[in-house]
Amino acid sequence: MNKTKTIVGVGVLTAITAALQVLSMNVRFGVFSITLSLIAIVVGASVYGWKAGAWLGFVFGCITLTDAAAFFAVNIPGTVLTCLLKGTLAGLCAGLVYKALESKNRHVAVVAAAITCPVVNTGVFLLGSSVFFLDTLRGWGEAAGFDNVFSYMIIALVGTNFLVELGVNLVLSSAVVTVLNAVNPAKKAAV
Repeated sequence: MNKTKTIVGVGVLTAITAALQVLSMNVRFGVFSITLSLIAIVVGASVYGWKAGAWLGFVFGCITLTDAAAFFAVNIPGTVLTCLLKGTLAGLCAGLVYKALESKNRHVAVVAAAITCPVVNTGVFLLGSSVFFLDTLRGWGEAAGFDNVFSYMIIALVGTNFLVELGVNLVLSSAVVTVLNAVNPAKKAAV
């Protein structure tokens, strides 16, 4: 793929990632906002490779820091690390999954990448929450009527959000990449 086209494409997807994340911070299901920017991350990871996916995920992670005041009050380094890692690893893993499956079936590859991205994003969020914020979350869970902090984390923090993110990501990421692949059937993902 032409290097200029790659730079322009990743630049446009960077802007789309930022815009979608800022927009989605105002759409809430439960305690947290849904993440619409995962769509652009999967598209970038599928079309331009895992490095682009990691970059777009990093951009998403940086923007999520602006909506993490409750966690900053508890642990600043833990908040920064969790936000940046969850986004970066989600994009990186989506790109690697797409690359691994692309030669067999590009449609299956994009569906797998579209599943991988929110799973990694949510998984790293839960892991970071467990490591850096467990006592705080335990208190929030008890205040919300939960006996178990992990039940609170799964049901209240990520339950509905994850399902919405997964569904939207599966449908829209798959559709966009399928259209792009149809327009350029000889395309090979750049790495």
